[in-house]
Amino acid sequence: MKNRCAWCGSDPLYIAYHDSEWGVPAHDDRHLFEMLVLEGAQAGLSWLTILKKRENYRRAFHDFDPARIAAFSQQEIQGLLQDSGIVRNRLKIEAAVRNARGVMAISEEYGSLAAFLWRYVDNTPRQNGWQSLSEVPAKTAESDLMSRDLKKRGFNFVGSTICYAFMQAVGMVNDHTVDCFRHAEITAMAHENKAGVAGPGRMKKR
Repeated sequence: MKNRCAWCGSDPLYIAYHDSEWGVPAHDDRHLFEMLVLEGAQAGLSWLTILKKRENYRRAFHDFDPARIAAFSQQEIQGLLQDSGIVRNRLKIEAAVRNARGVMAISEEYGSLAAFLWRYVDNTPRQNGWQSLSEVPAKTAESDLMSRDLKKRGFNFVGSTICYAFMQAVGMVNDHTVDCFRHAEITAMAHENKAGVAGPGRMKKR
């Protein structure tokens, strides 16, 4: 019997997400944008609810192609509000469109969304050693900074808590508890991919 993080629960979808995706360092721009949208959509809901709707999101949002989403018309947004396969919240849907436009601007300036986002951990996944779930923070100084910077760029649903959940999901931090079988696997993965991000350098200290 594998030991997993306490939050994982017993739902097969949740277990598969925990075992194969959560905490894996990700550098693909579409995946990063997908996780930003989904973490924002989760606000006030459970992550399992979002996981169950994930394939519907991929269909409705054209596999999270920022260029296509950025060009959504009001008619297309209205259509999404009628789509029962996703969270039908106007603010969240409009935020996804606004954030897609922000991603396009970031990609133009930094070369990629990954190059921009990974600066918050100096392009190196943070390896934490939490003994229990109660030790894991809801936000950090890095997620505070990411949140402020994204908000300045017009992003919505990017509060510090959402940003930290995003950082955990895409492997910017390894927040598997040390008793979880994935903690050691993610640590080894991070070492193997240490030089995986090409970007404009490290964040300036503020």
